[in-house]
Amino acid sequence: MAVTGVPSGGYTPAPMKQTLASAYIDFANAGANSANWAQQYLPDLMEKEAEVFGNRTISGFLSQVGAEESMTADQVVWSEQGRLHLSYKEVTGTNSGGALRLNMGTAKDVDGVTIGNSGADHGIREGDMLLVSDSNSTIRVFVNDLASTTLIDCERYDGNASGNAGLSTGADLSVLVYGSEYVKGAIGRAGANKPQFKSRTNKPIILKDKYEISGSDASQIGWVEVSGEEGQNGYLWYLKASGDTKARFNDYLEMALCESVKATTIANTVSTIIGAAGDINGTEGLWQALETRGNISNALDGASPSAALTEFDDIIDELDANGAIEENMLFLDRKTSLSLDDMLAGISDGAQGGTSFGVFNNEEDMALNLGFSGFRRGSYDFYKSDFKYLNDKSTRGLINSTDSTNAIHGVMIPAGVSSVYDQSLGRNLKRPFLHVRYRQSNMESRKYKTWTTGSVGATTSDLDAMEMHFLSERCLVVQGANNFVLLKG
Repeated sequence: MAVTGVPSGGYTPAPMKQTLASAYIDFANAGANSANWAQQYLPDLMEKEAEVFGNRTISGFLSQVGAEESMTADQVVWSEQGRLHLSYKEVTGTNSGGALRLNMGTAKDVDGVTIGNSGADHGIREGDMLLVSDSNSTIRVFVNDLASTTLIDCERYDGNASGNAGLSTGADLSVLVYGSEYVKGAIGRAGANKPQFKSRTNKPIILKDKYEISGSDASQIGWVEVSGEEGQNGYLWYLKASGDTKARFNDYLEMALCESVKATTIANTVSTIIGAAGDINGTEGLWQALETRGNISNALDGASPSAALTEFDDIIDELDANGAIEENMLFLDRKTSLSLDDMLAGISDGAQGGTSFGVFNNEEDMALNLGFSGFRRGSYDFYKSDFKYLNDKSTRGLINSTDSTNAIHGVMIPAGVSSVYDQSLGRNLKRPFLHVRYRQSNMESRKYKTWTTGSVGATTSDLDAMEMHFLSERCLVVQGANNFVLLKG
């Protein structure tokens, strides 16, 4: 019996009793009427989904370097110690009747912050001894008169009759108070210095995500056995989708605290779901904190091992100028990590063409290991780790490859804790330099919330679907940013 062919299409009732191709499954044709079977032979189904990208999540960075702590307010406020000694730059020096007159009106502290009250808050008093220097010379002077709140008259210890002789006349003098001197029977000290008070603040942001699947799709199985970073497995495809949503949300929690910036105000006029106008203000992320208060370096660019070593020593000089934290952790992208390996390998030149066998558990008859996880330079210990977020092509790796000028190549984070005054608790506390604050009270914790609504499983509404909600409210606290180094550009 011949089979009468009809135009391809869906399975529809025939107008009369006859043998039609649409009434049969065609194992020899992969067309629309073949029920997606390409042939009559049963294929060898590889049920396990291939994980071609390995572990796709990038979270874990903040958990390695910081801690998490609850808060009960709309913002976190902390104070940081100022520098102990009085030192200034960009001071102008002129000759005033044989004395050196220092003009503090445009002076800044050593961190580049302009002195308050137009230079009147300098803290230098009569009787102080100062070191005054420019790019060519250094002299020692004695403060004998405060001509005004910003003008300081000094006598030179070397007896030079011209107060600013040998010094630049521009605003490029550096001044350091190194002590004081008084004659016998002097009445005492004029005025008193008060410690600097530096207050920092940050506010949490609310992060949300949601996954939704209809009740019908939640009850059907597939032939692919799914698996994912969140431990989901089985033949229900929605497990894969919900697990990916959760893993992506976990990455958002980390990426947001690195990349976020404070905004003046973003007027929301599009959707009431987001919030009222003026509610979107951002939060200070790690990069912004380091760009405004930390150290920025383009070191370890891979030019050569010797050049990288010189650049790295410049970073050490900057650490000496700040807190001098002994142990530091380096989180680097691949190029910078390899450049650091090359730098360390290039230092060693004691055997066989520059490589010292055995120093780093290497032997001549084994595969040479040129990867370094830790080293000591000067009085500092450094521990190196790869930062997947900076390498992955679907995260920061994409942005870095597009804008190489502002690319983030790594970050150096001090280990240990710092002592700060917490205004909400009213006392000094020891905390990691880097830690996450999240909203929590006795009744509600917004550190990491998940809940399910809809008709699937335990019915909570008349929606014939399952909705999985994710929420967190958090911010990052970067204390002592002057001890951090951002590798950028």
